[in-house]
Amino acid sequence: MTEKSSQPYNIREKQNKNAAYRSLIRAELADELYEKILNIIVIEKRYRDKDFSAKSLATELETNTRYISAVINSRFNTNFSCLVNEYRIKEAMHRMTDKRYADMTIEEIGKVVGFANRQSFYASFYRIMRETPNDFRKRHTTAK
Repeated sequence: MTEKSSQPYNIREKQNKNAAYRSLIRAELADELYEKILNIIVIEKRYRDKDFSAKSLATELETNTRYISAVINSRFNTNFSCLVNEYRIKEAMHRMTDKRYADMTIEEIGKVVGFANRQSFYASFYRIMRETPNDFRKRHTTAK
């Protein structure tokens, strides 16, 4: 009989990799890409698009995914998927605690903030918050 994992959703810890190409990007280009990435993800809220990818971002910025990856890793200290999911989770948390969205189900909120399906939303939420979206919502709606 195998031991059952104590962590739900089969979450693996992030491994740091030191890819050589990250040090080859010019500082000026990195600064420029950082500003553009920030604008697209944070201001334009493109993370809400479930099909938003590093490749689509690179195409839009007329660069390649390696540069996108290098800038996100060095400036945000994470990878593309984690960065996008962090913004999705922040918005989901806001919606789960805001009375204006009380009639939305957790699954509807997950879709609105950009997750393709319930499983990816729950797994990302748990990875970041260390609790399920249901537990988070219950804790914040009963506390008021």
